[in-house]
Amino acid sequence: MPRFSILLFLLLGAIPLHAQTSLENAAHARSLLGPAVWSKIIRIENDSRLGRYPRVVHALVFELCGVLWFYTDSDGTQSFSLHRDRVEEEKADFGPLLRDIDRGFLRWSEVTSPSPAPSRGGARLRNGCFIESVSLWRGRLPTGMPATRPRLVSYYLDTPAGRLGHTVLAYETDGQVEVIDPVCPDERRIVRSDVGASPLNLARLIAGSRVVSVRTLSLDGAVETPVVMADRGGPRGRAAGESPARS
Repeated sequence: MPRFSILLFLLLGAIPLHAQTSLENAAHARSLLGPAVWSKIIRIENDSRLGRYPRVVHALVFELCGVLWFYTDSDGTQSFSLHRDRVEEEKADFGPLLRDIDRGFLRWSEVTSPSPAPSRGGARLRNGCFIESVSLWRGRLPTGMPATRPRLVSYYLDTPAGRLGHTVLAYETDGQVEVIDPVCPDERRIVRSDVGASPLNLARLIAGSRVVSVRTLSLDGAVETPVVMADRGGPRGRAAGESPARS
């Protein structure tokens, strides 16, 4: 069965290469989500010789809004679930989900005692805009600030390198929409509520007219919205029957 929603979030602007390993980045991603979010770090042995993944891949699998998600430092975050309302069943067997991402993902094991995430001194998570945006919202929950309709806004642009995307956090407060980009987490962009009500208009206000599609994921328990298109094409991904762009 095809994935019910393929959400791929590719960080705009390359993060410089660094010495962190894929396991360290997976541990960092887990620490950003916190202990309240169900997650597992897994080690995958990749049998594919021609794919884009290395022979050994470390990934973080986590649950958010009733869906399983899959993060690697090379690809960022994409949906992992293949079905609706079968999260517990999918947690029990990652095999079919992994093979749906890459046919070479035939063997995997849980990393039960990963080393603690190293202190990063506020460093960005490689290809981590999706997880960083979730972390930004969870960090604001204890403050008790008045805010409603928290959501991730993921938008896509066509570039010479392919269709790329980025994810930011948006929520409503005092009759306006505030947007926080994990690239600049200390800055808030204020948008009129009528503009922020349209995902496409909001994304174009953030990133310009090159935005061709956008999707939002509610963080208050609702499911993601359908893709809003600015053209007749679809965002690159298996739901569109094309080679997926990755985050």
